[in-house]
Amino acid sequence: MSVSIPREAIAARLAEVGYVADRELATALWMMDYLQRPLLIEGEAGVGKTEVAKALGAVHGAELIRLQCYEGLDASSALYEWNYQRQLIAIKTREGEAAEAVEARIFSEDYLLERPLLAAIRREKAPVLLIDEVDRADEEFEAFLLELLSDWQVTIPELGTVKAKTIPRVVLTSNGTRDLSDALRRRCLYHYLDFPDVDREAAILKARLPEIDAALAGQIARMMTGLRKEELRKVPGVAETLDWAATLAGLGVNDLAAEPEIVHATLIALLKTHEDRLRVTPEVSARLAGKAA
Repeated sequence: MSVSIPREAIAARLAEVGYVADRELATALWMMDYLQRPLLIEGEAGVGKTEVAKALGAVHGAELIRLQCYEGLDASSALYEWNYQRQLIAIKTREGEAAEAVEARIFSEDYLLERPLLAAIRREKAPVLLIDEVDRADEEFEAFLLELLSDWQVTIPELGTVKAKTIPRVVLTSNGTRDLSDALRRRCLYHYLDFPDVDREAAILKARLPEIDAALAGQIARMMTGLRKEELRKVPGVAETLDWAATLAGLGVNDLAAEPEIVHATLIALLKTHEDRLRVTPEVSARLAGKAA
C-alpha cells in the first residue's frame, strides 16, 4: 500500500465519488495510508461508516472486500473453507489411489475457497478491506483479528503460512454494541463519525442527488437535524435522508412548510418503528418543517 493522495486533496477526491468528508475524517484517511494502520470508525448506525470504505475503494480504484461480522463468527469462516463437495467427487473418481496422494491432491489451491480475510492479503493490488460491525463478533475472533492485522500472515494447516502480497487498506466499523479491547484500539487509528451537521448533510444531498433544488436540500438538512433531536427509538441516518429527499423531489415539493401533508406522509422513509411513527404526529412534523423552512 502506498501513499498516492496528498492530505489536502483527499476530501476533494472523496467528493468526486459522492462522499462528503469533513477535515478530521480526511486527515484520518491520510494517516491510515501514511502509517499503514487500520482505521477504526465508530458511530451510530446510519451515519455513513460503511460508505467511507466504499468511497475509499472508489478513490483508489481498489477492490472492496467486505467481512460482515456477526455473533459466532469464527476464524475459518472469515479466512477460508474447503470445497467439500468437489473434494468428495475427486476422491470417488480416483478410487484405489494412495491415501497420501489423495490428501495432497484435494487439500490444494484447486479446492480452496477464499473468504474475505484471506482474499484481502492475497491480492496483487492492495484492496480496501472493510471489517463491518466488528463489535458484533466476540472477543476470541477479535484476538485472532488483532494477530492478523499485526503480522499480515495466516497459517493454513494443509498449505502452510500465507504471507500478504500487499497490505490492504483496512477500515473497521463499530456501532458500539460492546466495548472493543484496548489491544485492538491501540493497533488502529480512531475516528468517531457523528451525524452530519446541516451544511454537510445539504452538501451530501447535492452530491448524491444533483437534480435536487439547493433550497430544498437545505430545508431537508435542517429538518433532519431537528428530527434527530426528538426522542426517537431509531434515529434516521444519511441513507434515509437520501431516500426521503429523492421522494420529495420526485413529488415536486419545493417548500416543506407549504406541503405539510406530503411531508408527513413520506416520513415512512425516515421513521422505521411504529413507536416513532406515533411520536412524530402531523403537528410535530409541521412544526419541524416550519422551522426548517
